[in-house]
Amino acid sequence: MALNARFLKGDPHARDRAIMVARHLEARGIADPLVLAAMGDVPRETFVSEPLKEFAYEDSALPIEAGQTISQPYIVARMIELLELAPGDTVLEVGAGSGYAATVMSRIASRVYAIERHKELADLARTRLKALGYTNIEIICADGTKGLPEQAPFNAILVSAGGPRVPESLKQQLAIGGRLVIPVGRDIHQTLLLVRRIDKHEFEQEDYGAVTFVPLIGAEGWVQPEQAKATKIDAETSGFADGLLVPSQRARVIRSKISSLISEAAEPFGDLDELAHLAERFAHKRVVLLGEATHGTAE
Repeated sequence: MALNARFLKGDPHARDRAIMVARHLEARGIADPLVLAAMGDVPRETFVSEPLKEFAYEDSALPIEAGQTISQPYIVARMIELLELAPGDTVLEVGAGSGYAATVMSRIASRVYAIERHKELADLARTRLKALGYTNIEIICADGTKGLPEQAPFNAILVSAGGPRVPESLKQQLAIGGRLVIPVGRDIHQTLLLVRRIDKHEFEQEDYGAVTFVPLIGAEGWVQPEQAKATKIDAETSGFADGLLVPSQRARVIRSKISSLISEAAEPFGDLDELAHLAERFAHKRVVLLGEATHGTAE
C-alpha cells in the first residue's frame, strides 16, 4: 500500500506505519482500501507525547492529556470502516481527544467537524492539525452529545466515548442513509453499535461486539464526575450519576454471530489462581481463546 510521499521522505516512522497497517489492520480483517490508506498516511506519533512516540504504532491505547486516551489503531480503523466513508461526505466526531481519528477520517471525507469538551485537548488538536497542514477539519470545544445542528445533516457520525444510550440529538442530525457508530454501556460492559438512518423516522441498529471506552460526558450522556460527587456517588471510581444506566428496554439489534457466540461463552478471571482453576476445565480443549479487555476491544 502506498504511503503519502509527504511523510515517506526522511520519515523515521513510515515503515512503522506500513507494518501497523499490514499486521494490525489488514491481518485482522480491515479491508476498506480508503481506511487502510488513511491509516497509513496519518502520523500517529504526532498525536502522543514525546516519551510515547516509540509506542505510537503498537496496537494499544495510549494516555494523552486531560486524563484521556488515544484509541488503539485497530479500533479506530474498525469504527471508521463501519461508517462506510466516501469522498464528499460530511462527518461529525464526538470526543475528538487528540484529534487522531478525525484526522484519519479527513483523509477520506470532504469535511470533518470534531467536538471535544476538554479545552486543553481541543487546543492541542488544533495545533497539531495546523502543523500537519490539514485544512478540512474543524475542532470545536463544546458538549458533543448535542451534536452540531448548524452543520447537519451528516453522512456519518463517530462517537469516541461510551454513552448510556444513543443520543437522540445525534440520530436526528444524520442524513437519510447516514451512519452513526457509538459505544453504548456502563463501565467495561459496552457494546459497539452501528445505527443507520433509513428514513425520517426509521433507524436500523447493529451490534458489533464488546468494547471499552472512556465515558461520554454531556447533556445526553453521563453526568460529569463533579456533579456525581454531589449526589454521593463515588465519582472517582465510577464517573457516573445515579439513574444514568443502560436502558432496560434495549432496541432490537442484529447481533454479530461470532461476537455473540464468544460473548456468551466467555468466562472472566481476576488472577492466576482463577485462571489455573479454569485451566483444569479447558485443558482437553483443542482451541482456547485467552484475552485481555483493553481500551477498544475485548477478544
